[in-house]
Order: sequence, then C-alpha cells, then structure tokens
Amino acid sequence: MNSAARLPEWLKVRLPGGPAYERLKRASRQRGLATVCEQARCPNLAECWGGGTATFMVMGPSCTRGCRFCSVASQAQPPPPAEDEPALLAQTLAEMRLEYAVLTTVCRDDLPDQGAGHLARCIAAVKAECPRMRLEMLAQDFRGEKALLERIMDAGPDVLAHNVECVERLTPVVRDSRAGYRQSLEVLEHAKRYRPALPTKSSIMLGLGETQAELRGALLDLRAVGCDIVTMGQYLRPSGRGRNLPVARFLPPEEFERLGSMARGLGFAFVASGPFVRSSYRAAELFLSGRLEAHAS
Repeated sequence: MNSAARLPEWLKVRLPGGPAYERLKRASRQRGLATVCEQARCPNLAECWGGGTATFMVMGPSCTRGCRFCSVASQAQPPPPAEDEPALLAQTLAEMRLEYAVLTTVCRDDLPDQGAGHLARCIAAVKAECPRMRLEMLAQDFRGEKALLERIMDAGPDVLAHNVECVERLTPVVRDSRAGYRQSLEVLEHAKRYRPALPTKSSIMLGLGETQAELRGALLDLRAVGCDIVTMGQYLRPSGRGRNLPVARFLPPEEFERLGSMARGLGFAFVASGPFVRSSYRAAELFLSGRLEAHAS
C-alpha cells in the first residue's frame, strides 16, 4: 500500500454545519449553482461560509481538459454555457450576502472565445447586483491569448488569480498538455502589465514530488512576474482511481510554516501556507479585502 494512502491526523476535520452553512447551501442549490467549496469537499468550507466567503464554478460541470490533479469531469465538447447563468449567479450572491466571492471556471477550449465573453458577463452581472462585495476571478490561461484575458479584466473583478498549480518539472505530468508553466507565468505577467493596480494571486499544490529548491524557483518565478499573493497547500487525491495522481508525500504543518516563511522572505504581499490552504482561502481573502479597502480610501 502507498504510504500516503491514509490521511495523517492533522488532515482530519469536522464536517461543516451551522446556520450560516445551511443558509448558503440552501441559497446556492435553489438556483442550481455549483460551489467549488462543496464539490471539492474543501476542508475550509465551514470557516469560509461562516465568515461570508464562497467560491462558485461557472460554465458548467465539464472541462475540455484533463488535468491529473482535478476531479472535474473531462469532455471534448460540453453543452454550451447557460444563457441565464450570469443573472442567476448575481441574484444568488446577493441573497447569500457574501463579503467576498471567488468565481472559477472550467476550461472551454471548444468555444471560439474559450468562454471569455460569458465569464465577463458573469463578472459584470455580479458587480452590478453586489457593488460592495469583493469579487475574485480565478481565470484559466486562455491558451495564452491575451485579448481574452483583457476581456475578463475589463469586466471589473477586484482580484485576478491564475494558478501555476505545481513546480515546472512536474507540470507535464500534473496538468493537461494544453496548459503550461511558462504560459501561466505569462498570464500573470500580462495581467499585472495590463492593470498594474489589480492584485494578482497564484497557488501551488505541494506533496506531488517537488523539492524545496524547485518550490523556491517557482516562487521566484511568480515574484518576477509581479504576483502579489501566493497560497500553498497539501495536494489531496480526489479519488483513488482514474487519472488522478497519488499523493507523493504529506507535509506536516511545521514544514508548511517553514515554507511560508521562505515565501514571505521573497517579497510577496501575503502568503498563506498550510495543509488545508487552497487557492481560495479566507485568510488571503481577508488580507485582499483590507488592501482593497485601503486603496479605495
């Protein structure tokens, strides 16, 4: 048996519950919207929902790519995005009374604009309906087409995130062949060049077989393209079968603390590092909210 097959004690959490959790779950399901929080069985769900943050996945449940860390179903030509999704999303977020929301998306390589127009409409609808709520867009790479990325940023998100996911050496194994480590860096670099004041954010999964030297190199690469925020968390295999990669190693909390200190020393505005940290993570979102408020005043 793989030594990483059983979860260590520090990766065991209680099931979510409570009034805030039930209210948000009810509001999202009434309109048929999918929260990544639930679908990915995020260990931080109770903390985030209880504190007024949530992450939604738009453009349907199927992705045209097949990254080996991901549990989302892969399909060459999924159904077209729902025309009423922007309005439904905006109405749901208004009802949920969130302070901070993250929109993420499947990749839609089958669409002429890879879904950029639909995503822009989702962002614009949410900002119009919830003008005080902070909105982060966790964007795909659009195969490096900068005009599509600009369309997303022109719609008005408060934060632009795009994940490199892992260190460069592991990228061909972990991510779909249409993705790329350097391509992801170029996305973040162009976002900062196009809108310098827009905070940028990325995330790295650990426990896939990377070395500390490789991780440091990835962090330096992110800083070189102006990335402001980085999150680092433990990779957990979504299922024990299929395309998903096994966990190479479970990092203990104290190692995450050391790696977080290393990242902070490289000059990021904020670093979140821990076994339960995910791309959307409340500590990072609270920091970003404070930074955005300070900038607005």
